[in-house]
Amino acid sequence: MTALNHVPSLLTRTGAASVLTLAVVGGTVVAPGLTSEAEAATHGTKALKIAASKKGSPYGYGSAGPNRFDCSGLTLYSFKKTGKKLPRTAAAQYNKTKHISKSSRTRGDLVFFHSGRNVYHVGIYAGNNRIWHAPKRGTVVRLEKIWSKSVWYGRVR
Repeated sequence: MTALNHVPSLLTRTGAASVLTLAVVGGTVVAPGLTSEAEAATHGTKALKIAASKKGSPYGYGSAGPNRFDCSGLTLYSFKKTGKKLPRTAAAQYNKTKHISKSSRTRGDLVFFHSGRNVYHVGIYAGNNRIWHAPKRGTVVRLEKIWSKSVWYGRVR
């Protein structure tokens, strides 16, 4: 008897089988509402991975990739690769996103730095109070701690 023939007995004995159990014995899972990891990834988490892949790329004022970036150029490039369009500047990107609270932020959301009502910088939230961003002239794309309390959060729709 092959391992696959044991799947029905596993189900009968335990009443259910985990995805891991089925994978070990060569079974497959078809269940409504379940999606693969790739399908479940949001545009934001995909954009986050794209931004992280640009680690070390030099800052270039007005640049939107693929080799040089300014802050909004990095976010525009990263989301464009996921099929989402963003405007060119940090302020316009803020106006285009769904505004969310700090407590609602998740990996892949945009973090907007502001002075008063003026948005002057943007990065992609990476979790643990850190962002991927292209900071300023003379620097490179990097992961950095959020250094200011003057930030707003936005989710790309």
